[in-house]
Amino acid sequence: MKSRLESNKQTVLAFYEVGLNQKDFEAASKLIGDRYVQHNPRIADGIEGFEAFIGQLRTDFPTLRAEVKKIFADGDFVIAHVHGVRVPGQLGTAIVDIFRLDENGKIVEHWDVMQPIPETAENQNGMF
Repeated sequence: MKSRLESNKQTVLAFYEVGLNQKDFEAASKLIGDRYVQHNPRIADGIEGFEAFIGQLRTDFPTLRAEVKKIFADGDFVIAHVHGVRVPGQLGTAIVDIFRLDENGKIVEHWDVMQPIPETAENQNGMF
């Protein structure tokens, strides 16, 4: 039997794939709990806010891709280190997303921090 931590990570990975990469609101909404609290100030709270966000992505960035580079789970929280590219050929953005899942394994809360990937860096370590 899969551990709850592994199950939570798989839910978040599925959320990236169907929600952000495929922009399939119906499929992604099945992974969201009854109450969805959004901490990104550019996205409204609730399932309606997420639906509007997906609609905006479909219109403004239809080829946007989110590639999860690392994923961690601790209790009800899943943290993902993600490379987001809105338009092919761009360097993109380094993102850390934090999700809280409920007792049913549904996503109920989200935070994120984002940093554009620069053309040059003062070190050779990379952002991932």
